This record gives sequence, structure tokens and C-alpha cells, in this order.
Amino acid sequence: MTDAYIAGIGITKFGRFPDESVKSLTSKAVCAAMRDCAINPERIKAAFFANTVQGALEGQLMVRGQIALRPLGLEGIPIINVENACASSATALNLALNYIRAGSADVVLAVGVDKMVVPDKKLMFSIFDGAWDVHDAAVGMQRLLSLGESLSAPSGIQEQTNRSFFMDVYAAFAKAHMAEFGTTQRQLAIASAKNHTHSSLNPLAQYQKPMSVEEVLNSPTIVWPYTLPMCAPVSDGAAAAVICAESVLKELPGVRPVKILSSHVTTGIERPPTEFRNHIGHLAAKEAYEKASVGPDEISFAEVHDATAFAEIQQIENLMFAPLGDGGAFVESGSSSLGGRLPINTSPRPQVFSPFRSTPATGWNFPSNNSSE
Repeated sequence: MTDAYIAGIGITKFGRFPDESVKSLTSKAVCAAMRDCAINPERIKAAFFANTVQGALEGQLMVRGQIALRPLGLEGIPIINVENACASSATALNLALNYIRAGSADVVLAVGVDKMVVPDKKLMFSIFDGAWDVHDAAVGMQRLLSLGESLSAPSGIQEQTNRSFFMDVYAAFAKAHMAEFGTTQRQLAIASAKNHTHSSLNPLAQYQKPMSVEEVLNSPTIVWPYTLPMCAPVSDGAAAAVICAESVLKELPGVRPVKILSSHVTTGIERPPTEFRNHIGHLAAKEAYEKASVGPDEISFAEVHDATAFAEIQQIENLMFAPLGDGGAFVESGSSSLGGRLPINTSPRPQVFSPFRSTPATGWNFPSNNSSE
């Protein structure tokens, strides 16, 4: 089995771009990735194209990758379209990695792109209604919301009425953890302020303004315990990476390749809500560590999913950087900040907090931003 390396990366700026399209964003990211490793389109032998919402928003229900990549000279090769919600780009990376390891190709492209901002806001937010079992939506919604029933919002809190229902679901996740372990809203604000400050260091980031903990806490409440800066925006953007076999590295003088030690994709399982050790993130982390032959104590920094401020705290625990229930204290101690013991979300990637966002593209920013550092 051959080793695989990230040879080139490309990332667009993230934000609200009414004049951009999936095709134009794809072109910018892919061309930048090919330039980064001085590879031309003819050298790429397969592509994995991650996208979640173009079908719903633009009507491009099929062959999205083939349509977006052909103008760039990528044709006559396998182009596989990938949709796996917030894990779409991580899945594209996993597939590209395994394609190379299987010997099916020696140079593969992985792309994540979405154009989420459209004039019709109702249509824009409706895409999230398809992120659970649509045949049993009411039962699924109630099951998720019930996770937060053990903790009520303080009296006098005014929540936004015009919000995505997914924020209520993420709030229920946070409240369940707060009730079980004593995690505080202030710890969520510390995670948010840290990441907003990190994002101000990245010219590609959607948000460029550093924020203090107090500014985060004093911002309008979306749904308790989340204030506006703790929640994800919608966004437009793209990221791409050229993955190659070790044998190709001799063709790429001057390139600083990054070896991929491990990539693991899994799904959740039926479990009691408080059985945190069987959380999908924790199970995937254990498999990834085993495949890479490393442990959490050997990690020097990490990029984790941050759908909301709480998500980072949860993933810190899932990845075993802190004991179960101590993720909030880990963040509060400063350990996850730049200069801390184990900086988290340090790139910083183009967006802070990213499920209501350009979903596949931000997922790609985890490996692609860090491969350049």
C-alpha cells in the first residue's frame, strides 16, 4: 500500500458573494491548488467533488463535479460526486486517499465547494430540513430537542424568532452537556472569542474582527446558551487539494508535501444521549489514532468541527485532549489558544463556526490550511 501526500492546496476567500457561482469558486480553488504544486490538469487522474446544496438552490441535481471541472481541463477521468453533509469534504479526502492507496491513480484531486448565499432566504435555510429523516421529521426533531430539557434558559432572555431550527438542536446538545458536567455559557464565549480572534489573522476568513469574551456574551441571543458570535453563518467558498502517491514526489521539486497518516469516516450509532463515550466523534478519533499509530498526547495542534462554540468543546473531549466533561475547563485555561498547550482551530481557517456555511469547503480547510503551515 502506497503512502499518500497533500502536494498542493487552494482556498478561496469565504463570505457572501452574490456574483460568484459554484463553477467560479471551484475554478479559483482548483487552479490555485494546481499552481501550488506545479501540476497541470492532464496529470490528474481522478477527482472527488464535494458539494451539498447546489441541487437544492440551483437545480444542478446531478453531475455537479463534471460540470464544474470540465472548463478547467479535467475531463476523461473518473469524477465522483460526494455528499455527506458537514463531512462531505472530509469524505472526499478519505476517498482520494484510499483511491491512491489502492493503486487506482497516482494523482487525485479533492474539492469542496458550496454557494449557499442566495436572495431567497427561505429557500436558503430550507436546505437544512433535509439533514435528517424527512419521513419521520417531527419525531426526529422532538428527540433531538428533548436532549436540552434538563436545563432551562435564565428568565428574561430574549431569543431570536427568525433562526434556523438547527440552532435549537445545537443548543439542546450544549444544554445536555452543561447539565451533565457543569459546562458554562462563559466557557462557550471563551471558545468563540478565541476563534474570532484567530480568524482576524487570516485574510481569507469571513470574519475579520477580534472579539472579547464580554463582547460575545453581550451580543444578541439566538437561542440560549448561544449568542450571535457563537453561531455559524452561511457562506460561499471553496477549497481544493492535490493528493499524490509517494512515487510522484520526484516530479515536484520545491513542493513541501504533507503525508496523510490517517483518515477515518464513520457513522453514528443508537445510544443513550448521555453515553458520551459512544459519540460518533470519539469513535472516529479512536480509529484514526490507531490507523496513524499516534495518540492524543502526540498532537501539537488540531482543527475541529465548530458548528457552534459548544462543538469545539465537545470535540476536544471526543479527541481525548481533555477528559470527558473537562473540555470547557480546557478552553477556559487558555490551552486551546495560540501559544497554549494544544492550540485548537489555529489556522485559522476562513470561517469561524461552520455548519451554516459552505459546508464541504470549510471541511476541506482543516487539512488544506494546515498543510501550508
